[in-house]
Amino acid sequence: MLAGDVMTGRGIDQVLRHPGDPALHEAYVQCALDYVALAEQKNGRIPSGVDDAYIWGDALEELARSRPDARIVNLETAITRSDDWQPKGINYRMHPANAGCLRAAAIDCAVLANNHVLDWGAAGLRETQQTLAAAGIRGAGAGPDRIAAAAPAVLPLAGKGRVLVFALATASSGVPVEWAAGAKTPGVNLLAELSQRVVDELAGCIAALRQPGDVALASIHWGGNWGHAIAPAHVDFAHALIDTAGVDLVHGHSSHHPLAIEVHRGKLVLYGCGDLINDYEGIAGHEPWRGELGLMYLADVDAASGRLERLEMVALERRRLRLQRAGAPDTRWLCGQLDRDGKRFGTHTRLVGANRFELEWQEGKPAA
Repeated sequence: MLAGDVMTGRGIDQVLRHPGDPALHEAYVQCALDYVALAEQKNGRIPSGVDDAYIWGDALEELARSRPDARIVNLETAITRSDDWQPKGINYRMHPANAGCLRAAAIDCAVLANNHVLDWGAAGLRETQQTLAAAGIRGAGAGPDRIAAAAPAVLPLAGKGRVLVFALATASSGVPVEWAAGAKTPGVNLLAELSQRVVDELAGCIAALRQPGDVALASIHWGGNWGHAIAPAHVDFAHALIDTAGVDLVHGHSSHHPLAIEVHRGKLVLYGCGDLINDYEGIAGHEPWRGELGLMYLADVDAASGRLERLEMVALERRRLRLQRAGAPDTRWLCGQLDRDGKRFGTHTRLVGANRFELEWQEGKPAA
C-alpha cells in the first residue's frame, strides 16, 4: 500500500488522546484548535480524545480486505515535543504519545524526505526518528548526516524478499535548501538537481544492496501542492530511474490531490499520490481540485521482475478529520480526472466497486 502525505499534526494531533501544545506560528492561525473548528463548521462535531484508529476510519477495513505486504506513506509531520520551531510559515508537529495512530494502520515505513520533518529543528527530527523506531516503523530520507539520510529503509517481506525504500526530496516541494543533510549535520536527502549523476549514484546503491526478490522503490517529494501539470523533468527523471538505476516503482508525492499515473517499461510511476490524511477540511480556496478526496494505492508487483501486475485504488473522503469511503459520484470524478491526465501515458481506469477502481495501461505508450 502506497499513499501520499499523511499529516498528523495541528488539528489531527489536537483531537487525539494526547494533544500537544496547540500554539502555532502561522500568519493567520495561531492555534491548532482553529483547524478543528473549521472542520466542525463544515461537517459537524468532532469528538475529542479519540482513539488511535479514529483518523483512519474506513481505510482500516480496506486494508484488512487487501492485506498488503508493506504499507508506505509520506509522513509530513514531526513527532516531537521540541519547541525549536523554524520560521517557515507552516509547522506540523504531533505529540510522541500519539504515535499509536501510525501503528493503528500498521504503517511499515514513514518517508521523511519532505518539507515538514524539520519544522521543529534538529531536535524535532531526532525525536521523530526515535519515536518511529520505538513504534517499529522504519524511516527513510532523513538522518543525522548525509549517509544516514540517503540510506534506504529495508522492509522484509515474509518469504517474499524485501522492499528497498529510497527516499529523496527536491526544493520544488518547499524543502529549504539549508535542510540538506551534510557530512556531519542532520537533515533530509535533498537533491540539488534531477541529474544523471544522481541516477548513477542511486544505481550504485541499489546494485550494492539488491538481493533476489527485492523490489527497489524511489519515494520522491517533488513539485507544488496544486495543479495537474507534471514537469517534463519529473517524467525524464522517473524514466531514468527505471531505465538506468534499476528502480521498480516511483512513489511521488507533495501534490495535495492525485496526479497522472504511468507504467513505464512495465514499472509503476505515481507522479503525485495526493494527501491521505490532513486537517484541511473547511479551508476554502482550492475547491476545483477536490482536495477532500484521497487515494490508497494497492500495487501488485512481481518480485522477480519488478513489473506491475495490478494496481487497485481505493477512493476515500476526509470528513470530521477521519477517512470514509468516497461515494460513487466522487469515485467516478477521480477516475475521470486520472483518465484525462493519464491519456498522454496510455493509462485509464476501470471501476471495480463503489469506491474502488483499477488501472489499465497500454504498453509502450510514449509520454507526450
